[in-house]
Amino acid sequence: MFIQADVVVKAVMIGLALASVATWTVLLVKTIQLRAARRDGRRGLATLLSARSLLDAGRQIADQKSAVARLLAAAEDEVEKSRGLSADGIKERIAWQLERIEAAAAQRIGRGIGILATVGAVAPFVGLFGTVWGIMNSFIGISRAHTTNLAVVAPGIAEALLATAFGLVAAIPAVVIYNAFARSTGTYRSVLADSSVAILRLLSRDLDRNAFPVDLRRGSPRTADGTVLSIADSAE
Repeated sequence: MFIQADVVVKAVMIGLALASVATWTVLLVKTIQLRAARRDGRRGLATLLSARSLLDAGRQIADQKSAVARLLAAAEDEVEKSRGLSADGIKERIAWQLERIEAAAAQRIGRGIGILATVGAVAPFVGLFGTVWGIMNSFIGISRAHTTNLAVVAPGIAEALLATAFGLVAAIPAVVIYNAFARSTGTYRSVLADSSVAILRLLSRDLDRNAFPVDLRRGSPRTADGTVLSIADSAE
């Protein structure tokens, strides 16, 4: 049926076949990416929940390259740059940065998923276009043959309906996979949000203790006698 179909119907079916290949490719790639991101995010969140301070959490997540590690690094960097400033201002600036890092991480993990939404929404209509075009050609063939014999029109109609079948085969998996990824990315965003809350809690706890090191960067040297200075003290 494909070989005997009109060139337009062939183009429609080839395009839908490529869209289906793209759908399954996105499924494979994003499944691996989402699993790794959620695993790293949950591990980082567990570390933050068990840590007693930002410095303690930083030492445990120092070797990680996850979004949670970026959240923590941003908080540590802002604390270092805000030595001698008010605690409320530090919390506010860090909250802003964490919010933007969360949004960037969610956008990064969602790249490619939009293809599934496009295929799921457009593929049925593209297949319907191929069907309409094929049936139109079948009716033209009827007028030229001057007969309504079913044997004359049936092959053309079958070829046209095949385009609709291609559209459904491309669209249905795309919609199902898109919904599954939407739930997975929602879970990942929740992990990032919980991580931000955990970082802010550690920050608030450390500010109340008034006991930040001079430099919170991982692996940075402490003071000569190993003592811990507060933000206010370091400004002096």
